[in-house]
Amino acid sequence: MNKKNIQLILFTLVGVVAINWTSQYVYKRFDLTKDQRYTLSEEAENTLYDVDSPLNVEIFLKGELPSEFKRLKLETEQLLEGFAAYNPNLVYKFINPLEDTEAEAEAVKQQMAQFGLKGAQVEIRENGKVSTEIVYPWALAYYNGKTVKIPLLKNQLGATTEERVNSSIQNLEYAFADGFGKLTQPKRRKIAVLKGNGEMDDRYLADFISTLKEYYFIGQFTLDSVATSPNRTLQSIKEYDLLVVAQPTEIFSENEKYVLDQYTMNGGSSLWLMDATMQRIDTVSGNAFAFGQDLGLNDFFFKYGIRINNNLVKDIYAAPISLASGEGRDAQYNRYPWLFSPLSSSANNHPIVTNIEAIKFDYASAIDTLPSPLKKTILLSTSPISKIVGLPAEIDIDKEIPKNLRIVNEGPNMQEFSAGEIPLAVLIEGQFPSVYSNRVKPFKISEDKRLSAPTKMIVISDGDVIKNQLDRGKPLELGFDKWTSAFYGNKEFLLNSVNYLLDDSGLINIRTKEIAVPFLDQQKTAEKRTQWQLLNLLLPLGLLAVFGIFFQYLRKRKYRR
Repeated sequence: MNKKNIQLILFTLVGVVAINWTSQYVYKRFDLTKDQRYTLSEEAENTLYDVDSPLNVEIFLKGELPSEFKRLKLETEQLLEGFAAYNPNLVYKFINPLEDTEAEAEAVKQQMAQFGLKGAQVEIRENGKVSTEIVYPWALAYYNGKTVKIPLLKNQLGATTEERVNSSIQNLEYAFADGFGKLTQPKRRKIAVLKGNGEMDDRYLADFISTLKEYYFIGQFTLDSVATSPNRTLQSIKEYDLLVVAQPTEIFSENEKYVLDQYTMNGGSSLWLMDATMQRIDTVSGNAFAFGQDLGLNDFFFKYGIRINNNLVKDIYAAPISLASGEGRDAQYNRYPWLFSPLSSSANNHPIVTNIEAIKFDYASAIDTLPSPLKKTILLSTSPISKIVGLPAEIDIDKEIPKNLRIVNEGPNMQEFSAGEIPLAVLIEGQFPSVYSNRVKPFKISEDKRLSAPTKMIVISDGDVIKNQLDRGKPLELGFDKWTSAFYGNKEFLLNSVNYLLDDSGLINIRTKEIAVPFLDQQKTAEKRTQWQLLNLLLPLGLLAVFGIFFQYLRKRKYRR
């Protein structure tokens, strides 16, 4: 070996050692994908910004998994690699919760259920055979003595497993960033749930309020003291950043309205879930009748450029109702179309409503938007095939069900269902004018404001949007219908609304990230399996043979000379 070759080898060794040493201190990932799926958003990275001790994550996606969940596992691993690259204190591992014996696996299933980690029963189609498996698409994150569960699989109405996994992959970054944020970011904002005007009972708000407690400070606030101490009441309510008003049924006095008005003038945001109708049962016929109700807030909302009408909307795209037939043990529950329960899935690309399931309404009213300086965004509306029902109106189930079945089977009368897309939820933004400008004030305050600081308000024309169902007195998850076992997007929509109203929109923006996830066509895969197996087996051998023949030809030609 000559001196030149020795120098080349030495330089190569030194270069390799230098590159390896440098790579320990300099690390850079390159995302060459078109949709930038492996590039973390700044909002997601910020959730780990202050993490200075190990944050451990356990993911229950390991072992024999269906092909769709293998893809979910791969995407989860690649996403966590990105988080770990940003902050090395993130440590993660994949666990197979069912790898032990059958008895131990059953005990694990019970433990998972106690933690609220419900298994997903998935259908597996392989080689023309169909089987079912239980998969636990969850992760647990631990940091400084706190634990947060992170759902990896989104519930999606009427979707196949493949569609659910596809949607879940798009939601992964949000799911982990949201979980990490709960562990690492302290609560800052305060939310008041208004009471005292016949608002919804706490047990029907339980699931949503318990969810909000993970992010914000929550307190109840009543306007009872307005009559005796209006100024003190106003000062107390101004300490809250957001006011949630859920389905009030009693009229608001002028004193109460003035407190709410000045709360808005001082920059307070609010979420209004209002019923413009009420139902009464006729004791003679037993049928329900819907009437309009006046809560004294018409001028309140009119000043802001909206009007909640005393009517009901019917929509062809609606949730079913479950009715019992038979008595006692012979009773059976059947689903029927119920057009008074619109399902709204907005095409609006606003962050509040992007990438969420359809939202279920019950006996909603139409909202009119009126000219005003404020910016108004229609977040949710009915489908184009809808109608408005004037009040008072009789709601007779025995008449409505046959009529609805006929509409579903034969198609709607387009002249009857011609109202188009009717607004059901509106976002209002800007500097709000005072309702009491140029009016006699109910009481005197030291600083009466006529124009608010920039703030936001969301008005929804149905209080039931926030209502969770009960099972044996215990609240169920908001958006879950126990009668039809369907999940709706009510909880996600309201949580996004609260985040946006509190300018906590960083994580919401992650939802707008679109990721195209290609999946194999299972039917074509089964049909052409043999063809692709032969191609994968014979093509490499064929290329190797061609290379060998060509190499032999070159060798003979070289030495023949």
